Amino acid sequence: MKLKISITTILVLILGLNIYAQQALFGGQNIVSPEIHSDNSVTFRFNAPSADTVRITGDFLPTEKIKTQWGVFDAPGKALLKKDANGIWSFTTQPLESDLYSYSFSVDGVTNTDPNNVYMIRDVASITDVFIVGGGKGDLYNVQDVPHGSVTRRWYDSPGNNMKRRITIYTPPGYEESKDKYPVLYLLHGMGGDEEAWIALGRTSQILDNLIAQGKAKPMIVVMPNGNVAQQAAPGESPKGLYKPNMQLPNTMDGKYEATFMDIVKFVESNYRVKADKADRAIAGLSMGGYHSLHISRYYPNTFDYVGLFSAAIMPDAAMKSKVYENFDETLKAQIDNGYKLYWIGIGKTDFLYQTNTDFRAKLDGMGMKYTYVETEGGHVWTNWRVYLSEFAPLLFK
Repeated sequence: MKLKISITTILVLILGLNIYAQQALFGGQNIVSPEIHSDNSVTFRFNAPSADTVRITGDFLPTEKIKTQWGVFDAPGKALLKKDANGIWSFTTQPLESDLYSYSFSVDGVTNTDPNNVYMIRDVASITDVFIVGGGKGDLYNVQDVPHGSVTRRWYDSPGNNMKRRITIYTPPGYEESKDKYPVLYLLHGMGGDEEAWIALGRTSQILDNLIAQGKAKPMIVVMPNGNVAQQAAPGESPKGLYKPNMQLPNTMDGKYEATFMDIVKFVESNYRVKADKADRAIAGLSMGGYHSLHISRYYPNTFDYVGLFSAAIMPDAAMKSKVYENFDETLKAQIDNGYKLYWIGIGKTDFLYQTNTDFRAKLDGMGMKYTYVETEGGHVWTNWRVYLSEFAPLLFK
């Protein structure tokens, strides 16, 4: 029997498929939000005719102090929106400095993302919208018309953790076509982060692309591992499935990650064209990643010529028993004796780890260990960590 399909049937099928393809447009709003004005003030809008109260929370607003089990943090401030006759709520900021900013709405107490802004990032279990104000350091975080590197997610064997683990690797523009060998920066995230944190929240690929294009940084490979040895990969990227991220993970800051870190170095040096020597290895990280960088670099005291501590946690909990944390002063002394080119410390004036870093610098001063110190405004925030990366990277591999 021959199958007869009419033109009408074909049109129905096509139209039906098109309806499904376009279903994401249902509920779209003809509203601009955020709208960046010529003076760098920004207007946000939210359509909620029936709402009683709409607030915005963002890191461009005056900060608020919050207490957590980890300390006192600077939290993004809040502001009320005003409703017009059409049920559109709006708020306009003062002119903002050039930077990358994040925000979310609260509608009658319920947190919402901006339905008119598709640009969002995840930080642990929080999703926020983002925007960039250009004309300054924000330009470094934007994709510019320059040669671009590549970002890949690889899986590597970690014998020390008895599992395959996922890693993010940036290779500089021209790596695929070149036969050259490159230096490597190992860039580590903070507590609650994973191998997605630096590439998404930190804008690592944009920063490196732009710095390399400007001739301010040498072409380098940047390796962004997952610092949670209990995880194979970021939430949603492993066989565990689509579970809610959290910060309460086993083996966090207990020495296991530091002790098994050379699994990562061996994978990179076996699979990429790298200069496998101390002079061409750097390690840096934020918060927990700064803690890891400090302890990895002194536990393997003849491995890295460049060390960066960004708002770093410093000393282990007294209850943590690990060979990694033994002989702290002796291993720092070995690091001094073996020589290094840069030991870089950055911290915000209101960071809850400020005093801890001050005490650590006093220890280094007493030992005669030279370092570069950068102090910025603000606290324990990505606004600072992106700046630290953009200032640290140009100092490497000179």
